[in-house]
Amino acid sequence: MSNRELRTLSVPEGVAGERIDSALTRVLGLSRTAVVKLLEDGDITTGGKAMPKSDRVTAGQVIDVLMPAPVNTDPIPLTPLDGLTIVYDDQDIVVIDKPIGCAAHPSPGWTGPTVVGALMAAGYSVSTSGPAERQGIVHRLDVGTSGLMIVAKSDKAFHVLKDAFRNRTVEKIYHAMVQGHLDPTTGTIDAPIDRHPKEDHRGVSMVKVELETGRTHQIRVHFSALHHPLVGDTTYGADPVLAKSLQMARPWLHAAQLRFAHPVTGQALDFHAPYPPDLTRSLALLSDAVLP
Repeated sequence: MSNRELRTLSVPEGVAGERIDSALTRVLGLSRTAVVKLLEDGDITTGGKAMPKSDRVTAGQVIDVLMPAPVNTDPIPLTPLDGLTIVYDDQDIVVIDKPIGCAAHPSPGWTGPTVVGALMAAGYSVSTSGPAERQGIVHRLDVGTSGLMIVAKSDKAFHVLKDAFRNRTVEKIYHAMVQGHLDPTTGTIDAPIDRHPKEDHRGVSMVKVELETGRTHQIRVHFSALHHPLVGDTTYGADPVLAKSLQMARPWLHAAQLRFAHPVTGQALDFHAPYPPDLTRSLALLSDAVLP
């Protein structure tokens, strides 16, 4: 039986008009070669029809992608990483402060460092439960998102934490900087949501996001659909001039806090991660140029 994932996505405005191979390379994080192979095999469709690589995508277009099979025949590559901070460690779990530019686990087309590879290179053991390339991984952060992640070291911790994330008993709080001013200042974003008229973004807002459902990537999608994209998230429609003025080369998004019960002892745990240098630098650069 195939273990390939079928992923459905709505094309973000930031890649509208691009060729399908270029757009999906940016949105999915796969290599261009991997995307072209999927196109040639008919594994990328829209409206039930295979897409040729010369097709150009439109904003909001729904595309189905049969992702490449996980590569799990080889040992996980060891990827030493100086910027990986250990926040908490015991025999069952390790909590890290993940730097940007680091993926959660190996995947087709990704050749950079991974959380699993960095931990193993540093001598940490991880749970052997789950697919081989995702051992110990109970949740993920995007490559361009910094902050807190839990990795299971024991098999019991792996299964208990997977259930905890599935049942939404883990509190995940993110800090983000978005373009424009949000109104109202608090609320729940339900997706999919209708597109709003273009707004004039002369300012920015700092927001605290508690992810109730879904993955971290959806924070980027939701705020883009509200026409308040994350600062620096040019793939999802952020202003590149504003991003450059704040020296942001990635989405302004940080997993700042995790609260959960220890999977074995039941102890209440609460962890916080400070902003990394690129985010603190952007805050220092805020001026009358971007503030109302």
